[in-house]
Amino acid sequence: MSGSRWTFLSNHGHVLVSLARDPDARTRDVAEAVGITERAVQQIVHDLVEQGYLEKIRVGRRNHYTVVRGAHLRHQQVSRITLGKFLDLLAPPTPTPSRRPSEK
Repeated sequence: MSGSRWTFLSNHGHVLVSLARDPDARTRDVAEAVGITERAVQQIVHDLVEQGYLEKIRVGRRNHYTVVRGAHLRHQQVSRITLGKFLDLLAPPTPTPSRRPSEK
């Protein structure tokens, strides 16, 4: 199977994972990470927002994205799985470093 170019996730899945990892990512950055055009990312984001999987909020000149973690996957074979559980496997939250007062 050398040269095969398929992946387990669709472009919709890859965009969702990218935005879960970086909710403030620009369309250009997501497109580069996924390997698709900016226009394709815009259409996918529109689809995800329209279907209730993603929320988009305008912050100044940028967008901030929030994944609706309680939403369920669409296919009947995996419809019991929420986006939250799915993303915990593919894009686990990164621990934020504890901020200690600087020692003098």
